[in-house]
Amino acid sequence: MIDVQTDVEGPLESVRFTGLNRGPKIIVMGAVHGNETCGPNAILRAIADCRSGRLPIRRGQVTFVPVANLKAYHQATREGDRNLNRDLREKTIPADYEDRIGNLICAMLREHDVLLDIHSFSGEGVPFIFAGPLDNRAEVEPFRFAKAEGEFAARLGTATVIHGWLDVYGRFLAERERLGFPNRAISEGVGTTEYMRFAGGYGVTLECGAHDDPKSDDVGYAAIVNAFAHVGLIDAPAPPVAMQTAIQITRMFLCEAEGDRIEGPWKTADAIAAGQIIVRRADGSAVTAPSDGFIVFPNRRPQPGDGLCYFGISSPRVF
Repeated sequence: MIDVQTDVEGPLESVRFTGLNRGPKIIVMGAVHGNETCGPNAILRAIADCRSGRLPIRRGQVTFVPVANLKAYHQATREGDRNLNRDLREKTIPADYEDRIGNLICAMLREHDVLLDIHSFSGEGVPFIFAGPLDNRAEVEPFRFAKAEGEFAARLGTATVIHGWLDVYGRFLAERERLGFPNRAISEGVGTTEYMRFAGGYGVTLECGAHDDPKSDDVGYAAIVNAFAHVGLIDAPAPPVAMQTAIQITRMFLCEAEGDRIEGPWKTADAIAAGQIIVRRADGSAVTAPSDGFIVFPNRRPQPGDGLCYFGISSPRVF
């Protein structure tokens, strides 16, 4: 009898359903970070419903990838060898596990029109969606589907939509370099959704809630159903706009020295007034909010060179 051992480095599983009528091709991914289990849980539930007929795909095609990073998933860690959702591109000579998986994922993304990437986060906070930029012809993230992506994001079921990530990440890297930290390329900011836009489609990252919150699974599943209804894969009423708050990220505060810290019990999407202290430096000096706005991704355990948090304003964008 063959002694089968658990292989933490493969294979990459995908499940596909194709409707009998023409329609868009959507890909739904989970566990890009291995300790974020709401994606696999929601996706496996949706697969079971597609198979049973409770969620019949009438048009187009859906590809489910329940666990994108199997190594990290088996380890119950965010990363296998490195962060799969950074510097995502095809590598001619892959150097690690995430490179090999990344090559497969990039090929899959190019075959689809729309991406829903399901995540969760550490700490407390409300579910939210990361969307991409406005239409533009810039070199960093040119895009032409902002309207379609915005309408998609606004109807997945969360009250908060955030955008502006890659542009601010580039300025954050420039600030790191100015202060003497090791240089990083802007490609470090490219993950699944950024690659999807590069490949000619559009996509969003859904942050369902805290890692250990069982409600996160339901948020992920509801978003899958809403996504199918919105793009027309299933026979269902068009989902209403759920978005109530749109936030445009405008800057990131950098941890410049050991001891720099967030001032206050902030959570993502918490409102902050102009002049309120956001960061307390190691020397005791304070950094305040430049205007009324919002806190995004506060980092409670930063190392020098890390981001302490993002700062955003009420977005003028129409979704």
